[in-house]
Amino acid sequence: MKDFRDLQVWQKAHGLTLDVYRATQTFPKEELYSLTSQLRRSTMSIPSNIAEGCGRSGDAEFARFLQIAMGSASEAEYQILLATDLKYLTEDDGMKLIDGTQEVKRMISGLLRRLRNAE
Repeated sequence: MKDFRDLQVWQKAHGLTLDVYRATQTFPKEELYSLTSQLRRSTMSIPSNIAEGCGRSGDAEFARFLQIAMGSASEAEYQILLATDLKYLTEDDGMKLIDGTQEVKRMISGLLRRLRNAE
């Protein structure tokens, strides 16, 4: 069993989640149970799935959870774009979050490649 906290991709995804929580604190109150909640959940799902995959047996199951994390990252990327277009985030803040999300996606993709090549 791997310790997920040792993975750079988990560390980066956790940092992204913290950044999203901070950024969504200023969203309008009427968004609390919609975009705010959905963006937080999709972002939190990324490191959560990485952690869960680490606790599973074997690389195949780990890869499956990494694919789920990738889907959550794509979902979060869209929601950040939406929040930026709605002016809930500044262009600069939105781009920083999108850049962070894309970096996490590249890291997940690289880890998936390494797992598949190890088979």
